[in-house]
Amino acid sequence: MQEVIAFILVGALGGLVRALYGIMKAVAKNKTISIGYFLTTIIIAGAIGGILGSVFNTQYNIAALTGYVGTDILENVFKATLEGSVFIRK
Repeated sequence: MQEVIAFILVGALGGLVRALYGIMKAVAKNKTISIGYFLTTIIIAGAIGGILGSVFNTQYNIAALTGYVGTDILENVFKATLEGSVFIRK
């Protein structure tokens, strides 16, 4: 159980890195930021990292990478289906 929690936390860390990068880009472009989506992104990244880390019993750096990449893929899906980014509102 402790290992699953560790994978969740590391996956969330990967999502946090990606979300902070998105915030830096938004601030540079003077766009408003949705805090709710920011937090949701981190929670989803933790879930992705926890699930994939546990299922495949991988290393922590892989769980962090899946958290980062997983949230990136999800945001691109949102961008493709909705007008504009859900993370960065116009």
